[in-house]
Amino acid sequence: MPRSLCPPFSTAVVLCIDDNQDVLKCEREFLEAFGYTVLTASSGGQGLELASTLPVDVVVLDYFMPTMNGQAVAMEMRRLRLQAPIILLTETDNVPPDPTLNLVDALVAKDRLSSQLLPTIAYLQDCGLIPPPFYDA
Repeated sequence: MPRSLCPPFSTAVVLCIDDNQDVLKCEREFLEAFGYTVLTASSGGQGLELASTLPVDVVVLDYFMPTMNGQAVAMEMRRLRLQAPIILLTETDNVPPDPTLNLVDALVAKDRLSSQLLPTIAYLQDCGLIPPPFYDA
């Protein structure tokens, strides 16, 4: 789709992976309000299973999760050759190390989710928007 024709409401499928059920619920409700179809997973393993069996356009991934953190999940998604961009969510004061950042396409602070998530998704979907400013650690 040409950049100038990106719709204000998207039909893209977003996979949200987070071990916090409240965060997943907020992400789902927020993204669905803008027309996204949202799949949720409460663990990295569950998210990988969904990504390997269903079409996914964007992945929103929590960094700090038990058993399998965001780095391990992103690494496995790249091994699966998942073409979907990966947005890593983290706390403002806990920026992951460079090896993790090299596996993902964008970084969004959880406390700036409502202001940065939609522009980041639109930018990664190549809608001609400028990238949102990523937070300073």
